[in-house]
Parts: sequence; C-alpha cells; structure tokens
Amino acid sequence: MRNCKKILPVLLLTICFGTSAYADESKQQVGIDEQLGTEIPLDLTFINEYGKPVTLISLFTKPTILTLVYYRCPGICSPLLTGVADVVDRMDLEPGRDFNIVTISFNPREDYIMASEKKKNYTDNMKKKVPSDSWQFLTGDSLNIAKITDAVGFRYQPQGQDYMHGAAITVISPKGKIARYLYGVDFLPLDVKLALTEASEGKSTPAINKLLKLCYSYDPSGRKYVLNITRIIGGGMILIIACFVLILTLRKQKSNHNNLPAQNGEGSISHG
Repeated sequence: MRNCKKILPVLLLTICFGTSAYADESKQQVGIDEQLGTEIPLDLTFINEYGKPVTLISLFTKPTILTLVYYRCPGICSPLLTGVADVVDRMDLEPGRDFNIVTISFNPREDYIMASEKKKNYTDNMKKKVPSDSWQFLTGDSLNIAKITDAVGFRYQPQGQDYMHGAAITVISPKGKIARYLYGVDFLPLDVKLALTEASEGKSTPAINKLLKLCYSYDPSGRKYVLNITRIIGGGMILIIACFVLILTLRKQKSNHNNLPAQNGEGSISHG
C-alpha cells in the first residue's frame, strides 16, 4: 500500500508531462513559418473548378492572393474566404486587372466538384464582378499539396476527417516570390492593397501606391501595416528645407536684379 502511495504521484507527474509534451508537439505541427522572399514552385499542376489541369505559372501572372483551405472545413476556412471576398469588394483595385486570387484545397480527398460549388458560393454573392479566371479554386494530389504548403510554410495536422490549421492569406509576386502574410479572417483594404503593391515590385506601380508605401510600413510584431510617423516627419522636414532654400535663392536673384547699374538711353546728351 505504501509503495502504491509512492508510485501514484510519479504516475500523475508522468501523465501530466506526457500530455503537456504532446500538446506542445501538436502545437508545433500547426502554424505558419514565414518564408518571405522565397519563391514557390510554379511548375506544380492542380485541377481547377472545371476539372482541367492547370499549372501555377499560368495563374500567377499578376500579384496574387493565395489562400490555403479545405472546402468541407467546419471551422475557419469559410470565414477566411468570406473575408477575402469582402476585402476585394471594398478595395479600389480590380481582380483580373490588378491582381488574381488562387485558392487551393490541402485536402487531397476533395475534388473539382467541391471546388466549383465553393467558388459559386462566394463569387455569386460579391458586389464586384470577378472574372472567372481571376479567382480560381483548385484541388490536387497529396504530393503537389505537400510541395505548395511546404513552400509557403503552412503547417497543418489531420484530425480524423478534418484538420487543425491556421488562418492567413499569402500575397505572392508574378514571379512566385512570397511578399507578405496577412493573418486572421478579416482584412483591411489598405493592408491588402499595400501587400499587393509590394508584390508588384519589378512591374509598373501606380504613383499613388508608391506614395502609400512611403507613408506606411509593415509591423512584423502586430502583423499589419502602420503609419510610419518617422518617415512622414523626415519627408516633411526635407520639404520645408527645400522650400526655404528656394525662397532664399529667389530673394537673392531679385536683390541682384535691383542692384544692376542704370544704362544710358538713346536720348542722352553728349558734350564735345
């Protein structure tokens, strides 16, 4: 009996530590390891919502919002896609003209019929008219799914018929380079616009978007764009100094002009 009393606390501690270790291991298997600046493999082939094979290189022709979900998800996948549809409706950028959207299911058991149903649910209820080829819903085999999720750093864990996973969108350049991750299921139009602007580097960027980039910067800790006060104050000081120098230059030129000696006119009288 005494031995049992001694062993019982040891067993309880072992169970507690084992459960804690399992929870930590499970937690580590789910999340996102940011791969900023790396390129995703654009030669991967998936099946679009019409049942036709497509390669990623044919889809990433513009700055692109990539979403990794699974279509029968009972949790955050639907709110995530709703958030994407909502921010697209509110942005002053146009899908198909300024950017594309690619949604990939990481569940290899899902097929293009599920993808087609999911696409219809979202695009039919949007205020904007989204060209069919500018938001594509894809499915694929386990090998290509593993390659794209590894490239993005998207870690998930099967749980029966479902998955544990995080919620984020990844903004990718036309050359397949990862530009930015935006987390959650609700997105601000400014954040998405700035991320797409960053992803468009190397291509023609509208002047207003360049100005926005000067005024805002990405805060990694808060995982959002914030007004860059230091940059704005610095730019303002440079502008004030430039105006001051210009005023001094104009005054000096005016002073020099007033001090020029008067010249004799044609009607002056000469004495001989």
